[in-house]
Amino acid sequence: MKTGDWPPNRRRFLLSAAAGAMAPADRPTVAAIVTEYRYYSHADVIAGRILEGYAPDGVRAEPRTRIVSMYTDQVPAKDLSRGLSAKHGFRIYPTVREALTLGGGKLAVDAVLLVGEHGNYPSNDRGQKLYPRHELFRQVVEVFRESRRSVPLFCDKHLSYSWEKAREMHRWSRELGFPFMAGSSVPVTIRKPELEIPLGVRIGHAVSVGYGDLDAYGFHTLEGLQCMVERRRGGETGIAAVEWIEGDAVWKWRDGDGRWSAPLLEAALAAGGRVKPGRPEQNCKRPVLFVLEYRDGLRAASYLLEGHLSEFQFSARLAGRSDPVATQYVLGNGPRPLPHFDGLVKCIEDLFVSRKPVYPVERTLLTTGALAFLFESRATRSRVRSSELNVSYKAPENPYFERA
Repeated sequence: MKTGDWPPNRRRFLLSAAAGAMAPADRPTVAAIVTEYRYYSHADVIAGRILEGYAPDGVRAEPRTRIVSMYTDQVPAKDLSRGLSAKHGFRIYPTVREALTLGGGKLAVDAVLLVGEHGNYPSNDRGQKLYPRHELFRQVVEVFRESRRSVPLFCDKHLSYSWEKAREMHRWSRELGFPFMAGSSVPVTIRKPELEIPLGVRIGHAVSVGYGDLDAYGFHTLEGLQCMVERRRGGETGIAAVEWIEGDAVWKWRDGDGRWSAPLLEAALAAGGRVKPGRPEQNCKRPVLFVLEYRDGLRAASYLLEGHLSEFQFSARLAGRSDPVATQYVLGNGPRPLPHFDGLVKCIEDLFVSRKPVYPVERTLLTTGALAFLFESRATRSRVRSSELNVSYKAPENPYFERA
């Protein structure tokens, strides 16, 4: 043995020892159903961590599950899945059914990872990307039905661009009784300062702030709001009305009917993160605002301020406190690339190993519906009321989010 070989070999030995508590054969098996697998796609930053490890809370963790099969709906020129298949020993199948059955007749895996984000898909005239999450989900459910057995399933981001399709996905999960979780990385990433809304507190008003694509990042901004306000007294009972406002009308609303949101917006932006100097109206040329009226009377606003910041922020006014509480959801690259996905993958593996969701899928159902009706508001240029968003659920008593 060469002297120079020892440190790498020792490191590999230590990593193997750390993973030894759950040998590969003992780890739950996962079928990954993805739209595409390229560098920095959601398949890469989620499935890639299950394949090669990650660092929730800043601590290196070996995967507790193992991907044994994969279906890719599209194969881009810079596809990574074929090389990873050879490296890690999972098989890529031509259909969703075969990925779940491992080429046999019945369900043959312990969990399903559905990542329907990224890929060459059209958008509708409202500006929503038509990812086939519902269509892929339906194929998974068909295998569950035929096998008379189901397993935990995680669906990345919102359930669908369509409220009707999202509601059907939720109904199927309840009908078949499989553990189901969905959503984005924002609610479970690092919060700076570390903010946990007390369960059962009265919330006066709330504001979230985001940036970027109005569909993909609009969802992130809504989840950054919902994971906080769901903890209010009485629990979540749903949303009664939504309104999409854009352009200079955003500032007019903030300074008029929505003047309650102005100090919360300032508090959220002051929480830190990548915020440009100056006023939002100076830096953001195309502001967008989501106004939400909850069924219990709570009013909230989500500002999308592309050009003014590149982070997600939150602020709220709580009963018994004179000043607003505020935090930023930490994203970005540093010593840990994309740390927000470490927290999400931990929650996904928690679901797959324990068969218990870390948080209710109803959170994602509600934010999915809110976004769908907001795009309807955009198309009709009007406030949209709906009795359909009467989604009720209780927030987890001890919510997980990364602490380091």
